[in-house]
Amino acid sequence: MAASLRLGRQGILFSLRITNFNKCLWATQPWQEHVRHFFHSPWLLGVSPVKVQMPALSPTMEEGSIVKWLKKEGEEVAAGDALCEIETDKAVVTMESNDDGVLAKILMEEGSRNVRLGTLIALMVEEGQDWKQVEIPPPDAPASSPAPPATHAGAAPVVPPAAPPQPPPPNPATSGPLRLSPAARHILDTHGIDPKLATPTGPRGLITKEDALNLLKMTPAPKATPAMAAPATPSPAPTPAATPPPPGSRPNVPPLSVPGKPGAPGTFTEIPATNVRRVIAQRLTQSKTTIPHAYASVDCDMAAVMLLRKDLAKEQIKVSVNDFIIKAAAVTLKEMPEVNVTWSGDGPRALDSIHISIAVATDKGLITPIIKDAANKGVQEISANAKALAQKARDGKLLPEEYQGGSFSISNLGMFGISGFSAVINPPQACILAVGTSRTELRLCEEDQSLRTQQMMTVTLSSDGRLVDDELASRFLDTFRVNLEQPQRMALA
Repeated sequence: MAASLRLGRQGILFSLRITNFNKCLWATQPWQEHVRHFFHSPWLLGVSPVKVQMPALSPTMEEGSIVKWLKKEGEEVAAGDALCEIETDKAVVTMESNDDGVLAKILMEEGSRNVRLGTLIALMVEEGQDWKQVEIPPPDAPASSPAPPATHAGAAPVVPPAAPPQPPPPNPATSGPLRLSPAARHILDTHGIDPKLATPTGPRGLITKEDALNLLKMTPAPKATPAMAAPATPSPAPTPAATPPPPGSRPNVPPLSVPGKPGAPGTFTEIPATNVRRVIAQRLTQSKTTIPHAYASVDCDMAAVMLLRKDLAKEQIKVSVNDFIIKAAAVTLKEMPEVNVTWSGDGPRALDSIHISIAVATDKGLITPIIKDAANKGVQEISANAKALAQKARDGKLLPEEYQGGSFSISNLGMFGISGFSAVINPPQACILAVGTSRTELRLCEEDQSLRTQQMMTVTLSSDGRLVDDELASRFLDTFRVNLEQPQRMALA
């Protein structure tokens, strides 16, 4: 009895000690904090990144190239800071950061080309986090191919051999006398294909070039037979020389030239195309294939403009002939708003503002910065804007709003000695004015029937026939000529 009471008292005391120990342990919790810190530490899981993706810096941009990074890994970045320079389809644009943080990892190095929109180009972390422990997301996995059928353990999967394509059977339509075009005959004779296998689609059973090419695609290429091991003999039999290609045949693709060596006949050198050059090619092809171009030309007497330039130069006001042309075009558009239109998917659309696009040649291609609201600006202000925009275009520093949204384009090749030319319309605009150089001509004056020398300049208007017909284009050029030959009229208009 006494022993059992003693054991019960000792058990109660032991349980109290355990309870006090647990209370003390849960109060301090040193080991739990260490465990929690371990599992939440960036050493194990990494720091969650802020993704920086390739942005759309212009409405027509589909991909871009990284020209230069303006921040290094580990540098702090504030919202609005310049991160890198990106070459778009129009110019080199500076990309700004949208968040505060630290640039942790650059995924697309300088010189990376043709980076699609939305591609991950860099990673950032929030302020105060260890940028070296940033978690790099895995690359996008390619689409998984269908899994092969399951096989028994230890057995290799059996892949059925692919049956070689069989040539098409002889066409019963060609059972009569064969009629081949010269191109089809040359293709079939060169590749040793029976013309009876072709399916004629030409008139009266003629086998055309397309029929021969279709048959060539369906005919299997001859397989190379493995060489049999010849017995060792003192004097091996001489091997016949390779059969030369038939005369007039040539490879489908010319070979590339080897760098550092003179190019052989028929070789070529690949030139990488910039984003600007590719977009120019796309837009020119779109313009010439989808817009019905109409052309009209007129000669303008530049005597009054030349005299006014000399008078302004005496007052230290330097303006160019092209500045007067821009002003004359803008004033003419203001007088004839039916020409200041653009074509949309639904039809014509009248424009409320007059923004003149001027073509500027750069090392990367042609770009058209915009002089906005040109009709309400003086010639001196137009000159200052044109010089600033042209310099930014050559430096590749134009902003998207400085080359998008023009209503009328002007291309001037007069400084290159071109007397006259026809320009390609810049869609979705309706017109472009091509300006040649001024020349001295001897002309008969109708007033007193005397001969006088005149400074003449030819301008050619390329217009969209869907929007500006020939009669409207003629009236526009006549009004433009009057405004240019009488500069004071532009001030009144």
